[in-house]
Amino acid sequence: MGIYVCGVGSDDWSDEEVLGPTARALAAELRRRGLDPCPRPAPRAPRPRSGASFEEKLNRPLGTFEDLCRQDPAGEECYDALLGWDLLVPVAFDGAFELPVPSPYDDVTTVRSAHAARAAAQRVADRIALPPQVPLDGGNLALTNWFDGPAVADAAATHPGPWSQATDAAFYAALYLGAAEHAIRHTCPMHYV
Repeated sequence: MGIYVCGVGSDDWSDEEVLGPTARALAAELRRRGLDPCPRPAPRAPRPRSGASFEEKLNRPLGTFEDLCRQDPAGEECYDALLGWDLLVPVAFDGAFELPVPSPYDDVTTVRSAHAARAAAQRVADRIALPPQVPLDGGNLALTNWFDGPAVADAAATHPGPWSQATDAAFYAALYLGAAEHAIRHTCPMHYV
């Protein structure tokens, strides 16, 4: 159990019991705003290949990451870009908007751009000197498993920096950077389940 950040597959995107109403509301709102449409997600492979899907568990305390976001020169804008969404889409736009469709955790669905999230996450990752070994798009739970395993100590020995003193914050910086990059690279909305 727990909360996961996941890429959306085309089956869920069109399913009336899952995200179909959200997809229709999003398409209408993007059209109304004169923005590019959100590409239809690709079907999920029967056995996800490395990098072909994205699923990470939010299994660490969030407080140090929230503080790190608020310390960004953009402050609340950084915090909102990374933590203030229910649906992250591979469409460029500023700010956020709400869809009148319930999300798993609210009465509405707050939508943000993966492009803005990627920029904010990259700034945070740069500030804490996130090491290159971190698997940003290595497949389901790759990041969760990396941070829970011995690779963290190895990376801290070869790439010491602020990240190794705040691994919970580093985990979330990597998670949101990876999620935003996955959304853009694979034209795949991201959501919480």
